[in-house]
Amino acid sequence: MKNLNFAAELHLKVGAPASGTVESLRLLRAFLKLAPRQRFEVIKLVEDLATEEALSEHPLS
Repeated sequence: MKNLNFAAELHLKVGAPASGTVESLRLLRAFLKLAPRQRFEVIKLVEDLATEEALSEHPLS
């Protein structure tokens, strides 16, 4: 932020963001820089990992 007074006032009003929030914003920014095809691949990978994790938590036998 270029306006340090604004940043200081905002910090006083809402506090500092959690480190997880900052990391999420960094990941979002990186995701938005990807080409559409790459975004699709990332989404598919995350969906596959989430499904795989859900299956391993609840085995069928």
